[in-house]
Amino acid sequence: MRRMFGFLIGIFVGGLVGSMIALLLAPESGENLRSQIRARGQGLFDDIRHSADSRRIELRDRLANLRAPREG
Repeated sequence: MRRMFGFLIGIFVGGLVGSMIALLLAPESGENLRSQIRARGQGLFDDIRHSADSRRIELRDRLANLRAPREG
């Protein structure tokens, strides 16, 4: 669980740093830049949501396996 949390924090911080660098080095107009940042932010949010959903499914399956009666 700690590894996943660390991974998500890394994605978030990386996205922020990338956005700031893009703002500083962008040769485009403000409106185009804002729309690109918005699209990247949405992509980042979607990636985080997908990772969280995958992890939730994995943990739910593990829990079901642990709760299943053992044959013996």
